[in-house]
Amino acid sequence: MAKVNFTAARVEAHCCAEGKSQSFLWDSKTPGLGLRATTGGAKAYIFQGKVHGSTVRITIGNPKVKTIAEAQARARYFQNLIDDGKDPREHEAQQKAAHQARQVAKRREDVTVGEAWKDYLDHLRTKISPKTKKPRSERYILDHINLSSPGGGIAKRGGKEKVRGPLAPLMPRKLTEITATSMADWLEVEIARGPTNAAHAFGLFKAFIRWCDTHEAYAGVIPHDAYASPKVKGILPRSIAKHDCLQREQLTVWFGAVCGIANAVISAYLQGLLITGARREELAALRWEDVDFRWRSLTMNDKVEGTGGRTIPLTPYLMDLLLNLKRLNETSPSKRQAERLAKRGDQWAPSEWVFASKTASDGKIAEPRHAHNRALGPTGLPHISLHGLRRSFGTLSEWVEVPVGVVAQIQGHKPSAIAEKHYRRRPLDLLRMWHDKIEAWMLEQAGIKFTGT
Repeated sequence: MAKVNFTAARVEAHCCAEGKSQSFLWDSKTPGLGLRATTGGAKAYIFQGKVHGSTVRITIGNPKVKTIAEAQARARYFQNLIDDGKDPREHEAQQKAAHQARQVAKRREDVTVGEAWKDYLDHLRTKISPKTKKPRSERYILDHINLSSPGGGIAKRGGKEKVRGPLAPLMPRKLTEITATSMADWLEVEIARGPTNAAHAFGLFKAFIRWCDTHEAYAGVIPHDAYASPKVKGILPRSIAKHDCLQREQLTVWFGAVCGIANAVISAYLQGLLITGARREELAALRWEDVDFRWRSLTMNDKVEGTGGRTIPLTPYLMDLLLNLKRLNETSPSKRQAERLAKRGDQWAPSEWVFASKTASDGKIAEPRHAHNRALGPTGLPHISLHGLRRSFGTLSEWVEVPVGVVAQIQGHKPSAIAEKHYRRRPLDLLRMWHDKIEAWMLEQAGIKFTGT
């Protein structure tokens, strides 16, 4: 194996010999250093030596990038490793692994809550819930986004400035800064702003910390006592169950106020919440394809039953309300409205949503609470939330002496007793008999005379 003293001219002139796939030029000054040229014209400095009788060949670099002196230094480094009985390839792999480990450790120390929170939201969006075995609801994801929002900007509704979420102050912090002390300090500030919101935000953040412990990049960074410490639990506001519920004698006033809402969609939606006892999201997500007027049924996207949903009766009065919405939905726009649509490049088509909204981004009703609260304001009725209407259905049904299992099946509650869970799945016509009685009783108490469609 002929050797020459490497010079810039010799390195530049070296090329692959004719008839060969690669040719080598070896440095006489540095043991093991060579220059390889291929038929394609590529060149590279290499090192070649023997470790425990086995030939080792390692690429050092391109001569256009590496100088001769740098290549010689690198070759001597590899030869020193061999002289010490080390395989340069294994040593390089160990060095690379150590470097990567240092980078990961530094990343773990520097990563912020906001960065990890973004990964957590991606996880919530793409993975099913281990509890329900279903994808998380849009409302659940939106809660996480709103509670961590920095605020600012003007809200579409009301024209007021958006308020920051209680989790927003935690987002810029490093994960390593989340301790029992920092969580307690954060809670004290947020409880003063709103105890209920703070408690809800803390519950979501606690789930986030637990997720971090299962994620390789964040495991072990946040200590367990960040949320389990007595220092934190001691100031956490006690969760108080809500009991807002309509009483029998309040039905006249409530129906009068809600029926007086000018927006027919919102008025029907609010009455539908009380009459069906449905969750606000599942009723809002009702499509016309989910409504069967012939067999008087509604199919809800149930969070307990799964993707197939649950089918409940469509009571006579509610059916009349929905038929009116259907007529409105299928009424063609006026000539002036059609011209406006044409100017915007839009084409009119009936909405797929039962409770449609022209202003909502997804086309269905988004926030009916404001209209509900405005309607009830002058009546003197105590505040009742939209979930309170669902609670009212379950409570008022007892006046009709409806079996508890019937109410639970209509509302989509998970069966609690063994018999209900394994042996009671009532057919639609049996549910309809009881559900019609509930609606008729509500209308009677409200003083609404309905004879049917």
